[in-house]
Amino acid sequence: MSSLKHYLQFKDFTRDEYAYIFERAAWIKRKFKGYERYWPLADRTLVMIFEKASTRTRLSFEAGMHQLGGAAIYLNTRDSQLGRGEPVEDAAQVISRMSDLVMIRTFEQDIVERFAANSRVPVINGLTNEYHPCQILADIFTWIEHRGDITGKTVAWIGDSNNVCNTWLQAAEIFDFKVNVSTPEGYEVEPERAGVAGTHFEAFADPMDAARGAHLVTTDVWTSMGFEAENEERLKDFADFQVDGDMMRVADPSAVFMHCLPAHRGEEVSAEVIDGPQSVVWDEAENRLHAQKALMEYLLLGRVEAN
Repeated sequence: MSSLKHYLQFKDFTRDEYAYIFERAAWIKRKFKGYERYWPLADRTLVMIFEKASTRTRLSFEAGMHQLGGAAIYLNTRDSQLGRGEPVEDAAQVISRMSDLVMIRTFEQDIVERFAANSRVPVINGLTNEYHPCQILADIFTWIEHRGDITGKTVAWIGDSNNVCNTWLQAAEIFDFKVNVSTPEGYEVEPERAGVAGTHFEAFADPMDAARGAHLVTTDVWTSMGFEAENEERLKDFADFQVDGDMMRVADPSAVFMHCLPAHRGEEVSAEVIDGPQSVVWDEAENRLHAQKALMEYLLLGRVEAN
């Protein structure tokens, strides 16, 4: 590729780039399922910087890099100089001289932006308070596998207008679908913070209205990382925003349910739904691996000819 490219929020890529990445993800997944070795990133090193706890993000990136022939190094800010006050800009200068790719999972979006501005190698946002682009990359890939093109469909987001919700809103503007958002009062979408024009979503006070006729119903925990002090208050505020069987029954008959996980059964989703026949959460979780492998390949090698 002619210029350095980062993946810091979903709108960093065009619809055409996503079409390519989804095509590659499907191809890479087939290779993986067929136990066929594919090592395009041999001798490449991914550095993974974690300030927030993780299961799926660490596993999918670390396993993915190994499966592509490269190496992955885990850095926790508690165990590195970043946790002792080293400026993000200085860390970026050093880390990017010793690696080929960096993934950061942290709090403020500003941290990944500053790191990328001082990096010699591509930087991936593994999650921030504002955005979670890798999650929606996997979610839309999962939708395509199960239902095809997402253009013109309706996604119902029930719950907190958090980083995952913000990223769904960005995706809607790129792929031209609609998001029905239902949040408790005081937790509404902030279009400027989400980085969207607001043309592809509609707010609903009643979550049943948001879910009515939706093709995809999705949610997240009521208390995201970093907001634990608000947990008791949030449990009260979100009490009427559980995705349950009644809600899925007003959605489109072919609707699927997604959740970025981890899930709290009995809070944001009922066991009946997440463990039911409309749930695709396990495919969705697995697809973090395949979608991110395609992403890493693209950031390091550009477009690879079909083989």
